[in-house]
Amino acid sequence: MGMTMIDKILARAGGIERVAVGETVVVDVDLTVLIDLQFATGWIEPVKIADPDKLAIVMDHAVPAPTLQDAAGGTAARRFADRFGVTRFYDIGRHGICHQVIAENGLALPGQVLACTDSHTCAAGAYNTAARGLGIAEVLSVMCTGKTWFTIAPTIRYEFSGEKPRHVSGKDIFLHIAGTYGDATNHNLEYGGPGLASVPMNDRRTIATQGAEISADFSIFGADETCREFLATVTSEPFDPVEPDPGAEYAAVREIDLGSLVPYVARPGTVSSNAFPITEVERRTVDQCFIGSCANGQLDDLRIAAEVLRGKQVADGVRLIVTPASQGVYRDAMRLGYLGDIVDAGGVVTNSTCGACFGYHMGVVGPGEVCLTSSTRNFTGRMGSPQAEIYMASPATVAASAVAGVITDPRAVAA
Repeated sequence: MGMTMIDKILARAGGIERVAVGETVVVDVDLTVLIDLQFATGWIEPVKIADPDKLAIVMDHAVPAPTLQDAAGGTAARRFADRFGVTRFYDIGRHGICHQVIAENGLALPGQVLACTDSHTCAAGAYNTAARGLGIAEVLSVMCTGKTWFTIAPTIRYEFSGEKPRHVSGKDIFLHIAGTYGDATNHNLEYGGPGLASVPMNDRRTIATQGAEISADFSIFGADETCREFLATVTSEPFDPVEPDPGAEYAAVREIDLGSLVPYVARPGTVSSNAFPITEVERRTVDQCFIGSCANGQLDDLRIAAEVLRGKQVADGVRLIVTPASQGVYRDAMRLGYLGDIVDAGGVVTNSTCGACFGYHMGVVGPGEVCLTSSTRNFTGRMGSPQAEIYMASPATVAASAVAGVITDPRAVAA
């Protein structure tokens, strides 16, 4: 039988002709990304590293530093970068959520292997990269040896057909998949099909990122013309993409008719088997609406929010918090007027960071509150109090709901 995209990348990185499900392969890692939290919690200074040119450091989760511990972590990161000559260091001013920084600097390339401590490293799969979050100890090992190992998992293929409707986003496509099929534990996810041409790169990033929420090992897309056009804007580095073999073996092949989809909402607690068409979800009053994170803090996400909010006002009693995914996104959104539209509507735009997504700063929710978020996770206590309820939806749905004051179909507000 033929190999899937992930099979091919891992076989190549392992220097072998082919791999099969259940085998363990040791691979060379093309890029290892360290984040600020790694330096702030449990940092072990190595004696030597394998290759500073295959290392990047991104200040992302807690910037500017909200605590003394985070400030000390920043100092350690700067000292480490200087000591080992790590030139790809994205400090305050060049910072942002690592997956956005990776994307906009062309650090994730087709056919390569990327490792990072953050669980949403699978975001880089949008660029035909085998990317996966690893534990702190394993990332330290990769940094020092240049290698890691993976056990080859079976792959589920999602075959897109039809054309994505205007008011349906990557978040909605993912929530449809999560709500319909549930967890993908110990499986890889591969996306393709004729309908993929109607799915822009920002939506592919969202879908790839959210693979972590259904416990997938890797999420990956092919490097089609849309992907290549994007990469041409961020890098001039050569790359060698992969496509699945015609006879690739899959655990399942599932067709998604994009044209039949509508906006989706996940109810609090989980996204797996808990996401539904918005027409089936209660019109719950919301206290906070959040747009941001590695999944939905991209420039197009802010554009979509601005289009919904333009000329409208956030409802009384609702806090709308918008966090650009990087300093670059913040700058571009400012120049394009998106931030003005958001602020004029009564929203708050914060510094680019992970922030409220992981319940750390700039938007923590309190006991008894209801939050509608476009971020990555909605489990109990994720964004603050365990007595809060977190619903998940697209940026368009979040923006529309901020205006209405209740969970609202964005098609009604945008009409």
